Amino acid sequence: MGQIVLQLALDTIQQMKETYRSAEKAAPPGAVFSAKTPGCSITAYKSGKVLFQGKNPEKEADKWGSAPAGPKPGVKEHKHPGPKGPAGPKPSVNDHRYAPAPALFTSSHIGSDEAGTGDFFGPITVASVYVDQSQFALLKELGVKDSKLLKDDAIQRIAKDLMHVELPYSLLVMRNEKYNQLQQRGWSQGKMKTMLHHHAIQKLLAKLAPTKPEGILIDQFQLPATYIKHLATEGERLQQNAYFMTKAESHSLAVAAASIISRASFIKEMDKLSKQAGFTIPKGASAAVDQAAGRLIRTHGRQALPVFTKMHFANSVKAEKYV
Repeated sequence: MGQIVLQLALDTIQQMKETYRSAEKAAPPGAVFSAKTPGCSITAYKSGKVLFQGKNPEKEADKWGSAPAGPKPGVKEHKHPGPKGPAGPKPSVNDHRYAPAPALFTSSHIGSDEAGTGDFFGPITVASVYVDQSQFALLKELGVKDSKLLKDDAIQRIAKDLMHVELPYSLLVMRNEKYNQLQQRGWSQGKMKTMLHHHAIQKLLAKLAPTKPEGILIDQFQLPATYIKHLATEGERLQQNAYFMTKAESHSLAVAAASIISRASFIKEMDKLSKQAGFTIPKGASAAVDQAAGRLIRTHGRQALPVFTKMHFANSVKAEKYV
């Protein structure tokens, strides 16, 4: 039996709790939650440490890869080797080379964020947005802020307003068929998000040329070293002046705009799936999602799951009791 311990941000742990809600089990004292998936038990603690334990803990741990916690006796430390060769050396856990300077938030820069990663139904959407410093006042007037603080109708309204002001952006959508294909090939969700962010930024930079942003800020979902490693496996390199920050949408209007555009796209895709299914498809990964998945199987057959869902989520198993 293998064991891996990660040190994760509390907002990431909350996202994990939602993702594994349908697989939750009784949590030990001091734990935020505990869950059981095929081949792995997961326990997250208030300290930010998350224990993955089972026959194949790497499969689940790689979805949430972040700064590893110190090793415990008998516990395997989950290391994230940095890229070698032209992609650059491995940054240490305390390496601040990829942290943005405060001046970036008031300069003309690109922000990149994603939506749909913790949802059983629906795709992953990634948006990269360029905001010129002269547009900051306008974006604030339009109500641009972290999409997590906005309701879906407000997100859709603001996203439409952003289209009208012709804000330069690039949007990529990874639908479930592609997601499941890559997952079966051994890609972690972290690698999928890495490549989506990278290509969205590349497309936006091409649109902007010859204009060059002062910097690029990516809402951090894993260690920069892990992000760079994923790029290297596909023969790509991190763009110049690219930085990472957790909760970046709370500090950067460009990342906030990207969070709104990516979320609006996700909502639109979910509406399409609901029409295709013939009933409303719920967001998230709750028990209500399990019930909807069971209904989907009853009405459209199990062959519909790869089109509608992220198959490796525990919801796939939980749905069976509603069939």
